[in-house]
Amino acid sequence: MNNLLTDSFVDDAQGHGDIEMGRRVPASTSDMGMEAFNKQMQEVEKQVEKLSGLLRKLKDANEESKSVTKASAMKAMKKRMEKDIDEVGKIARNVKARLEAINKENLTNRQKPGCEKGTSIDRSRMNVTNSVATRFKDLMMEFQTLRQKIQDEYREVIERRVITVTGTRPDEQTIDQLIETGKSEQIFQKAIQEQGRGQILNTVEEIQERHDAVVEIEKKLLDLQQIYLDIAVLVESQGEILDNIESQVSTAVSNVQSGTVALQNAKKRQKSTRKWTCIAIIILLIIVAVIVVGVLKPWKSS
Repeated sequence: MNNLLTDSFVDDAQGHGDIEMGRRVPASTSDMGMEAFNKQMQEVEKQVEKLSGLLRKLKDANEESKSVTKASAMKAMKKRMEKDIDEVGKIARNVKARLEAINKENLTNRQKPGCEKGTSIDRSRMNVTNSVATRFKDLMMEFQTLRQKIQDEYREVIERRVITVTGTRPDEQTIDQLIETGKSEQIFQKAIQEQGRGQILNTVEEIQERHDAVVEIEKKLLDLQQIYLDIAVLVESQGEILDNIESQVSTAVSNVQSGTVALQNAKKRQKSTRKWTCIAIIILLIIVAVIVVGVLKPWKSS
């Protein structure tokens, strides 16, 4: 199967022309702008791959955070994750802007001879752009899934901390209060009295750091949701355009096939007509010959 990004695909489109549109693609227009287009898409793909790597780092960091029990370690992890999320936001906004610009260029490119809507060049550009945009959209969705996962697991971690310190399972209201405020000292008052403030203090600080980290990380990941929504709209619109193009192409192919069948039938009818015409002429000549012989009666003259 031809890779849409290869030169062979473009060369094929240039060399054979666009039969569906009834036009031959001019060979003098170089690569119809595909070289510049492919370069842009490769750069966007590199950025998308960076996002994929950052997503893996954040997932690993989230798994690591579950076993953190010291406030200082949680603080360091918070800074590390926030730095990665800031980088994600920067790259994601850049990718979104570039994909939107490329989509506009694709529509403008249809004004060029040989690159009209539905041509092989146009379909190639639209398919490649839609493929990369879809992958980017899916990545943005994974970041939102990670945000929800962090929230769900945060609740579990807090519950385990309370059980470890107090020896009893907290009720839902207590967990909700800790998640909302991050203030845990009052909840641990009894444990502080029994075990001493020094032994409980690190857990209190770690819960506060974890609360601050989750709140900040959730806020930053939530900012990516708008990028996801915007790119989802772009992918949907491109999908509709591609469906429309494919429908037109299918119709054109069907029309060409119907035309071919009609021509073949016409050719057969033409051959049949010629055959019967020749037979009719021969019969007519025979009749004329018989009449002439009957009128002249050459045997009487002799």
